[in-house]
Amino acid sequence: MDRRHFLGASIASAAFAIARPALAAEGPKQLRIGYQKNGVLLIAKQQKLFETRFADLGLDVRFVEFSSGPPLLEALNSGSIDFGTTGDAPPIFAQAARANLLYVAAQPGSGSTSAILVRDASPIRSLSDLKGKKVGFTKASSAHNVTIAALEKAGLTYADITPVYLQPADASAAFTRGAIDAWTIWDPYFAIAEAQPGTRVLARGEDIVRQNSYFLANRDFTTRFPHIVSAVNDELAKAEISTSAHRDEAASLFAAATGIPVDIQRKIVARSEFAISPLTDAIASEQQAVADRFQKLGLIPDPIVVRDIVWKWTPNS
Repeated sequence: MDRRHFLGASIASAAFAIARPALAAEGPKQLRIGYQKNGVLLIAKQQKLFETRFADLGLDVRFVEFSSGPPLLEALNSGSIDFGTTGDAPPIFAQAARANLLYVAAQPGSGSTSAILVRDASPIRSLSDLKGKKVGFTKASSAHNVTIAALEKAGLTYADITPVYLQPADASAAFTRGAIDAWTIWDPYFAIAEAQPGTRVLARGEDIVRQNSYFLANRDFTTRFPHIVSAVNDELAKAEISTSAHRDEAASLFAAATGIPVDIQRKIVARSEFAISPLTDAIASEQQAVADRFQKLGLIPDPIVVRDIVWKWTPNS
């Protein structure tokens, strides 16, 4: 290398060295991620994927656990967290309330990780038998959508049941003592209850309605740091590939993270779908159908357009 090229390379290296701390200083100091006790976010947490990815930026990664999607999205809207995942219904209610968030990725699913449960001795034998019964589920959650879709399938209306709005832990207790007649729920709560004596699956989610899950981010955070959101999605996509290919190992990781026995986790992992993708037009249309279902029933006040809050993620960007 001659002197002219050497000096040019040295100046460029010096400029990069100066610019990189400047870029780091302009970036976020902390990445706050909301998660539930399932899915690839939990795998990423256990394997410290984000801590490794963002080590050079000095970005502090903090995970915050939630029992369901609605409170997670409340935290996302307020800016208490930056990124999180939920089922299909919570973002609908959040968008209807003008929450400050965006869809940033999707996890297409068949509905295999949810179900409507009854007690084994219950006279309820079909979805139509839910008429006049108390059905427990978390309001504005994916279980809410499953319940409504189940009623539609049975030719019933929302007015034909008594909805009992409960968070999963409270619903579990109510179900056990017979305070509700049926319980619509997702994994891992579904698998835990399914393993208990006296529990019967009335209908599985995949026989009722398709259910996608979504990754969402605070709108302001995404606008300021789109490269961080893209990097998070890319790491989750890598985790998905690993999880799908090594399901027994994933079950062990979930068991270690949650305290739920590994045999139950194996059942959950076996019926879970982990693929992660951008929000395609087809996925947005499926989510729009969920929004229209809730609006038709008056559960959200006005029509919403899902595509209005979809952020375009280009994998490995």
